[in-house]
Amino acid sequence: MTATLMDGKELAREVRGRLKERVSALRSEGVEPRLETVLVGDDGSSKVYLATKHRAAAEVGIAASNHTLRGDSSEATVGSLISALNARTDVHAILVQLPLPRQLNAHTIISMISPEKDADGLTPHNLGRLVYSEEALLPCTPKGIMALLKHYGIKLAGANVVVINRSVLVGKPLCHLMMSEDATVTVCHSKTRELADATRKADIVVSAVGRRPDFVLGADMVKEGAVVVDVAVNRVDGRLVGDADFGPVSEKASFITPVPGGVGPMTVAMLLENTVVAAAAQAKARTVLLAGRGP
Repeated sequence: MTATLMDGKELAREVRGRLKERVSALRSEGVEPRLETVLVGDDGSSKVYLATKHRAAAEVGIAASNHTLRGDSSEATVGSLISALNARTDVHAILVQLPLPRQLNAHTIISMISPEKDADGLTPHNLGRLVYSEEALLPCTPKGIMALLKHYGIKLAGANVVVINRSVLVGKPLCHLMMSEDATVTVCHSKTRELADATRKADIVVSAVGRRPDFVLGADMVKEGAVVVDVAVNRVDGRLVGDADFGPVSEKASFITPVPGGVGPMTVAMLLENTVVAAAAQAKARTVLLAGRGP
């Protein structure tokens, strides 16, 4: 068996095409979707990721600006900027680029973002809605994974799923999204015993470890015909690779995401979608508020 590649790059292109039409429609109603990003410090990888996000935003017509703060900025300094962006009616979505410098607590900083402007879907409010299956703005990577699975017709109802990650960015929200689709989900991590025993029983394996060469998802850890979603990005010998030993695993799996070109492009596409969703919701809320004031 040779796995079908789950082409996130192509699907993301389709998503951007649809979003471009939605942005055009919003603009015709006087709404210009705007995303504001915040970078603390000068981490090279973060700069590259942000540049990618800004290029994608420009492609679909979303206005976007970045605010760079010194790497030694205090919580109060970052909070002051976020508060100012929260107050701006022309700003619909806010993203704080992670990771943050050590002196800053990511949970504290993210919690400062207004839930309705939460581009990454990571505020406690939005994660709480996810737990209750009342999600509004979803975490981008899990949302992108779900879109890929749906696009390729992979059924989750009754499926045995193993997620190798327990972070707020990926594992925890993805677990709830999949359970909402009636999957049986096992969350594994660095303390899991006999990990391979769990993955070999899975219909779908989602791996987001990113610690090559310490961890590699080998073909012996995947059952015949399984779906493998590789979220990780590692640099090995000058190339980008995921967690999976791609060649051998792709000969055994039925579907697999490539790295690069799989989950990554979908994460960016979902950020844009969240921005458009947020802009539309805020515009509607303002219309209702103004209507309620009377003449």
